[in-house]
Amino acid sequence: MRITLIGSGNVATHLGAALKNAGHQIIQVWSRNLQNAALLAYYLKAEPVDDLSEICPETDLIIISVKDDAVETVASFIHLKNVLVVHTCGSVSMQTLEKYFDTCGVFYPLQTFSKMRELDFRSVPLCIESTDKNSMALLLGLGQTISNNVTYIDSAQRKTLHLAAVFACNFPNFLYAIAADLLSEQQMDFNLIKPLILETASKVQSFLPAEVQTGPAKRRDMQTMAAHLELLQQQPEWQQLYTLLSQGIIKMDEPPLA
Repeated sequence: MRITLIGSGNVATHLGAALKNAGHQIIQVWSRNLQNAALLAYYLKAEPVDDLSEICPETDLIIISVKDDAVETVASFIHLKNVLVVHTCGSVSMQTLEKYFDTCGVFYPLQTFSKMRELDFRSVPLCIESTDKNSMALLLGLGQTISNNVTYIDSAQRKTLHLAAVFACNFPNFLYAIAADLLSEQQMDFNLIKPLILETASKVQSFLPAEVQTGPAKRRDMQTMAAHLELLQQQPEWQQLYTLLSQGIIKMDEPPLA
């Protein structure tokens, strides 16, 4: 399939590589910054462009892979007909593209991406949606060439999925950063708690998170929690976060109100 990639960020980089390795032809890479487009296009053996009016009309599929709040702006500058256009965002509804294109859809890879870290794209869940059966079949077939897990998810479901992903990925990573700072203040290495992080992530592969919750809040260990809060006296925002999360863990075990 001949594909035009709109974007040169983390998602575009990994998705473009997966598609190329699966035998698809990336014919163009667009970015507002031509140098960024050129860097990715060189690897994908594509043409770099920084003007949306230069998109080749001979493409079979246009994938918009930009920041969520930029999708509609970018879409409004694409004036090609009879081309399937999709975006890769979790929080943007398909209806955003329907304002500009007769056939459109969503091709959302549910994963955290960083350019410097390789991953096996075949393990990445792909959530697809489309305006019609023919486009759905095309996206399903395309998805199956790069992933072992391709699922239909509508726009309302995908917004909730994206929210869940923020709680499961972005927020814990922020907490890792706090942990790293706390350790660094006492000249300790973050590597010390990496096995703990791995085991925590491993357990939820087999159990529901609530079933394997541990820690002082789970045990109602008020003495330990008070000691932790004292250690955080110089970081009042972290104190508030510690208290809020601990209260949430405690409430998790409380029976629902009748």
